[in-house]
This record gives sequence, structure tokens and C-alpha cells, in this order.
Amino acid sequence: MRKSLKLILSIALFLSCDCLFAQAPSIRNNYQTEAGVPHLKIERSMIYSPDKEWLYNHHPSIIHFKDRFIAIWSNGLIDEDSPGQRVVYATSTDFVHWSKPEVLASPGKFKDTLTVLTAAGLYQYKGTLVAYYGEYTKHRQNTHLWAKTSTDGIHWSSAIDMHVPLIPNHGPEATQSGRLIISGNFMFPYTDDPKGISGWKISSFYPNSLYTQDNSAAFYAPATKLGLPPLCEGSFFETDDHILHMLLRVTGKGWKGHLWLTESKDKGQSWSRPVETAFSDNDSKFHFGRLSNKRFYYVGIPDTLHHYARNPLVLSLSQNGETFDKNYIIADEPYHLKKEGLWKGGQYGYPHTIVYNGYMYVIISRQKEAIEILKFSLNQF
Repeated sequence: MRKSLKLILSIALFLSCDCLFAQAPSIRNNYQTEAGVPHLKIERSMIYSPDKEWLYNHHPSIIHFKDRFIAIWSNGLIDEDSPGQRVVYATSTDFVHWSKPEVLASPGKFKDTLTVLTAAGLYQYKGTLVAYYGEYTKHRQNTHLWAKTSTDGIHWSSAIDMHVPLIPNHGPEATQSGRLIISGNFMFPYTDDPKGISGWKISSFYPNSLYTQDNSAAFYAPATKLGLPPLCEGSFFETDDHILHMLLRVTGKGWKGHLWLTESKDKGQSWSRPVETAFSDNDSKFHFGRLSNKRFYYVGIPDTLHHYARNPLVLSLSQNGETFDKNYIIADEPYHLKKEGLWKGGQYGYPHTIVYNGYMYVIISRQKEAIEILKFSLNQF
């Protein structure tokens, strides 16, 4: 009885908490179709394309560490997020030539069944690289976030428990205050440890009584209880007023078409009730960031005419963090699937970006089978 009362009070507080936040800015884009949108001049390199085994490759991230690029991704036998999925990485000193993938982490066992590992991003601080990965059991339970560290991008420490029940969407990103925030589905852990290893605290736009973990199955139930669509796979940017704007993918029948928004005005300790924006979306992952000239950027799939095609891959720019009105096609060439598998599809899946030496680098999965990296000069716009 006491637990039920606590839940009711938590939901009531959640529903009334909008008074703590000002009206959300009308974050929007103006992308409609590919017609008339200029193409960027890009270079591209295939990091990994499977032959006859380890045919599922997804959730990629990229970083430049010391003298090389390092890519990390989820690597499965055939199907998406199935037992036995591991995390691998590859390196390159010139963007073009990539090493053979090496295993960063292998799954353990739970009741004689291999667990599932998911690549969860990269972060560096003062000469130490941190690679993150999530783990859960076959039925999406017992979720854990782990990390390994390296000083050369080749030799790695033992696994370190982050004590967070989360499969991240993007790895840690620093705010203006120096605080690190991980973008999950609805859980956004933060820490003031600049190393990104300890002190993670959980925050969310949901009352903590509604969830125990955050993964690809856990975001449906709390949304249903609070009358929201299934919201997942966040990515945030921070404006000069120190407000964090976390955009969210929406999935599920009847809800597709636009990103949703939750905001934080206290450095990520609490988040507003999500609202729908006028930013179009193809029901796919995306990545927001900011350039050195202070313009905000989005890399993703804003097309709504060809659901789940995840094509073309688009760069959108904004001067103020509200209207993303300068669009460029990064890539739209097709990749031909070698082997069918569960949920395998989407031409340009789950982009992650970095900016380095005047170029933007975008790593993507191709139909959840191959891992490719694109780059383009920032002086084109």
C-alpha cells in the first residue's frame, strides 16, 4: 500500500513539474525532401565489412586519440542484440587504412546462456582513453554499464563497473561546467569526475519509482504509465544560457515523425516532461553537437517519406539552437546487404560524430552489417 501511494505521488509530481521549466523553445528543422539540398564533398572509408561470420555490426562510435582514430562497435553473429554479441574496435592513423577488428570485451554467461554486449562510446581525459559498453541477459535484464581504460588504444584494463543499470545511446559528453553526461533512452547519468570513471548519479525525466534499468526494452513501460510515446536514444546540446536540450527519438505505432525534447536547467540533475518538437525524424538515432564557430549541428535522417530507410544522411545547422535551417546531404549511396538477419536494415544507421582538424567525421553502420566512416571539410559551409 505504501509503495503504491509513493508511486501515485511520484506520478503526480511528474505531471505537475512543468512549472519548474519555462516553455520549451520551438526546436525545429525545415528539411522536407532531398530535392534541391546540396551535397557535401566527402571522403569515405569502409572500416569493416564482414565475409561469412560476425555479420551484425552496429552502435558505432569514433574518437581521435593521440596519433590515431579509434572506432568501437557492437559485433554479433547474425541477429541484432542476441546472446554472444561482443564489442570490438579498430584503429587507423590515416582514416583510409584500418586495422583488423580486435575484441574489446566478450560476453559472460548467465544460466548457461551468453549475455549481450553493446558498444557505448568513447571518452578521453589527459592521455587516458575510456571505452564504455553495456551488458544485459538474453531477456534484457540485469543491465550493467562497464568501462575499460587504455593509454595507447591497444592495451586495455580489466572491466570497471560504472554502477549504472544503463545501455547508453552516446558515451559521455562534457557540458560547459565540465560535468559529463551520458545520453541514454530516458536515463541520463552525470558525474563531476573528469576521468569519467566514478561518481555517476542517475537522472531522468521519469520518477525513479517507474524504472530499475534503461535498455532497448525498458523504455516502453514507464512511457505507457505516463501517457507518453516510447521515447529513446537521446542526444543533447547546450546553449549559452546553460540549458541542456536533450532530443529523443520516438518509436512505436502512431507516434513517428518528429523528435521529442526534454530540458535541464540544473546541469542535468533533473529534466522536464518531454514535449514533441517540429524537428522531423525517420525513426532513427542521431547526434547533435556544436562547432567552434558556435553553430549547432545535427547529423541524422530527417526524411519522413521513407520510414526506416535511413537515407539520406543529412547535416543540419542552426545559428541559435532553435531553427535548423541549413541542410546538406552527407551521403545517400546504397549499401547492398550480404546476409539477412533480425532487424538488419537502414542505409545510414546510428551516426556518431567528432570534429577534428577542420573536418567532421561521421561513423555509421550500413544496414547493421558494415561499419563505414565519412569525413568532410567544415569550410564547405
